[in-house]
Amino acid sequence: MLGQLHDVDLQLLRLFVRVVESGGFSAAQGDLGLSQSSISQQMAKLETRLGYRLCSRGKAGFSVTPKGEQLLLAARSLFESIEIFRHQSNGVAGRLIGEVRLGISEAVEPSVLQRVAEAIRRFRERDESVRIELISAMPGEMERLLLQQRLDLAIGYFSQVQSAFDYRQLFSETQHLYCAPGHPLFTDAAPSDEALQACDRVDHPYRFLRSDEPFQGKLCSARSEQVEGTLAFILSGRHVGYLPDHYARSWQAKGLLRPVREGELSFEVAFHLARHRAQVPGDAQKAFEQDLLAAFKPV
Repeated sequence: MLGQLHDVDLQLLRLFVRVVESGGFSAAQGDLGLSQSSISQQMAKLETRLGYRLCSRGKAGFSVTPKGEQLLLAARSLFESIEIFRHQSNGVAGRLIGEVRLGISEAVEPSVLQRVAEAIRRFRERDESVRIELISAMPGEMERLLLQQRLDLAIGYFSQVQSAFDYRQLFSETQHLYCAPGHPLFTDAAPSDEALQACDRVDHPYRFLRSDEPFQGKLCSARSEQVEGTLAFILSGRHVGYLPDHYARSWQAKGLLRPVREGELSFEVAFHLARHRAQVPGDAQKAFEQDLLAAFKPV
């Protein structure tokens, strides 16, 4: 009886299958490159290992015993499974597998989403079987998720003071100071510094932006983490605040927003691709990062 299968057992089983398919010992000599006596010895060895006869030879010719028929079916099934395993294991060798988790800052310009889509298209053209998860979050939340290694990559406007992260700049976004109908500055084409300082501005809790904002008004009774909240405060006609120009453009076209001292009080926000330096990326994460950088490469 066979216990654990060894290489020699597989060789003997292959010989048995070949003998049966050839129609006998003598007929199998050419296929196996062995003498009839050698084949007979190998078959006897297999029968000893199994503990039962597999075939009969006599005046009536070569025949397979009932137990030999059962073993033949089992052996063919085994070799078919081994072949399937070989193909699958070879396929996995060059295939990207696993998961990629990407964070994206909220309210990004449509062209940014188009480039992310281009990166996904590039990645899906690879030999891969990967689950991609996209998460929209504020920069502070994305940094937290990166530190917890719950994100592999993140696109946003980061402080760049986290020594645990690697940053690659992708693009920049222009921010203008806006007001809305009903606000004293809405009809003032060139408001003075004194008029600006009298304005109640919207505070953004992600503090590093404050140092970049040209307008540093002291009066601040509104606070919003999201762009939508900032817009709501500005549209009330009681506050001024910074918005991305692409986000404010449609509202400005409707006459519901107006930039204040455009250019002079505008500033650029750099967006980066960030990842945790201590997190060892897998092949899928590396490939997706390459596709993102290629998609955002200036043309």
